[in-house]
Amino acid sequence: MKTKLKKFTEFANSLLPHETQFLLTIQQFEDQERLDILKRVDYNCRQIDEQIPYDIELDKRKYSNLKNWILKQLKNRDIDENFAWMSNMEQKIHFDRINAAEEKKLLQKIKNYQYPSFYFSKFYELLQEYRHFLQVRFRYSDHKLIHEFLDFHEAAYDRAKRVSEQMHTASNDIVRQYANNTVESIQWEKWLSDIFYDEQLEGHLRYMALIRLIIISNNYGKYRMLVDKFDHLDHQFASGQYYSKRLLLNYYYNRTILHSKLGESEKAIYYGQLSVREKNHDYITYVNNLCNTLLRANRHVQALELMRQASAELKNTKNFHSKVGFVAFYVKCLLKNERYQNARNYAEVFLDAYEKEIMEFRWHRFFSIYLEALLLKEDFRAVIVTCHRFRLLEKEQQFANRASYLPQIKCFHMLALFQTKQLNREELRHFFVHELPTSMPAANLPSLYHDMQDSLKKIAPWLIVEELFRFEKVGTI
Repeated sequence: MKTKLKKFTEFANSLLPHETQFLLTIQQFEDQERLDILKRVDYNCRQIDEQIPYDIELDKRKYSNLKNWILKQLKNRDIDENFAWMSNMEQKIHFDRINAAEEKKLLQKIKNYQYPSFYFSKFYELLQEYRHFLQVRFRYSDHKLIHEFLDFHEAAYDRAKRVSEQMHTASNDIVRQYANNTVESIQWEKWLSDIFYDEQLEGHLRYMALIRLIIISNNYGKYRMLVDKFDHLDHQFASGQYYSKRLLLNYYYNRTILHSKLGESEKAIYYGQLSVREKNHDYITYVNNLCNTLLRANRHVQALELMRQASAELKNTKNFHSKVGFVAFYVKCLLKNERYQNARNYAEVFLDAYEKEIMEFRWHRFFSIYLEALLLKEDFRAVIVTCHRFRLLEKEQQFANRASYLPQIKCFHMLALFQTKQLNREELRHFFVHELPTSMPAANLPSLYHDMQDSLKKIAPWLIVEELFRFEKVGTI
């Protein structure tokens, strides 16, 4: 049976709360029914599981017209659409293909320009190209308009270029610390924060600053430093400033991580579900993040269903960091749903096919979950052999100084040694109760014990009732 208003409902479900909130602020509908539909769309897009059906008694043309209005308003406001338009104009000017209508639109944008736009530098460089185009064609009046614009904004453009270069320098330290922990990056926090809040800078640079602050927060485990910044950005998005569905999805993705790190699982799941409403270039990355959040909230069935639905998109990604992560989380979902043999088989097929890529991208994530699969299948010797074959213990130890350090591989290896009689009960207990808590950041203990709970319950349940889980920050598993 054909579902009434199916296409409109699917379209409405693809919208995001910040989109509909902005649309409500700019609408000037005289038709109350049309406004009521928009309000229903806004309400439904904020709900994850419970939505109110749309009134099928209303004239279907109202839904069609509203959809077209929404698409037009969002497209006109979309900074990515504007960037694509500027790139197209730059190419047409360069190859002398710009027509009269396109020039008229460009000249109108200059006259109506409000500084700073999100891609100010790109617009400035487009006009530099256009100035050359006009000058050799003796277009004196238009050339004067462009020249005055460029001259007026020259200082702002020069500053933007300096900030961009400094951003690159900061990024070197930030990424190097994340990759190998050989340098510090906290010294960039204040400068990046100042850039983020500076409303005299173009939005692109400000958002770049926020992304680097997110990496710094991960480098040092300082997640609360992001709360005020995300709230500030939230207000800007709600007003339609810097609108882009791509940025909104990325914003939801990063909020998922933030709330998860702060232990706010319901908020994390909410933003995670918003982040996967559209299948864009980063869809698999966002799915991985939501899956991890669902697993930590013990929503194992929901997490497995998410991964199954998203698996068809795996072949579309060329990003092995995301692909390896997806396989690891899929295996974890199978384990949490007690499908141990399926989990092991899936991991080993992928390992045989992509060993090189796994060792290059997210090897720790993959092997910590693969070793857990071997433990739960009670193949303890395979755990030990795998650790030695890939030198996993040595590789993991190299990251012991990281704020995010989680020695899962070491823990699984110790459990395997115990099960193969190479450690006795007291030695295993001493490792978990005394050595482990002092060898890693205390704030990471809850995550470590949460990730290992199934293996511990199966292999050493007596540890759970001893000192291991008496740490105040760990709580109950």
